Amino acid sequence: MLANAAVTTMLPVIDMARARAFYEARLGLVPGGLRPDGKFVYQVGGSTLALFPKPDGTKAEHTAISFQVPDIDAAITALKRAGVVFEDYDFPDFKTVNHVCVLGAEKAAWFKDTEGNFLCLHEDLPQGAGAGA
Repeated sequence: MLANAAVTTMLPVIDMARARAFYEARLGLVPGGLRPDGKFVYQVGGSTLALFPKPDGTKAEHTAISFQVPDIDAAITALKRAGVVFEDYDFPDFKTVNHVCVLGAEKAAWFKDTEGNFLCLHEDLPQGAGAGA
């Protein structure tokens, strides 16, 4: 029923101006415009990202959105140049090296937006590659 439906990712923001500056200047998203209901939208790779005002924000401890990239190392380098700060983790079964963690069939790296939302980059590994890649 929904297999062909367009998807919009909704991210809460405390300060719309601050969030927009991050998404536009740091991530390079092209503004799509303010909607009558207060959401600000971006078209991202065939999907829609909508920032919506929420005065108290949220404190989700999970990835809110993940951007698939063809070369995670190049994407990290470019985003770091733009001022994005990546998270690093060092747990027994979950460790980043140069901000990247290999998770089964993908590499991933995390950062937060100005509002505390966890965002991710991920690169699919070739089939047959994995934890040893």
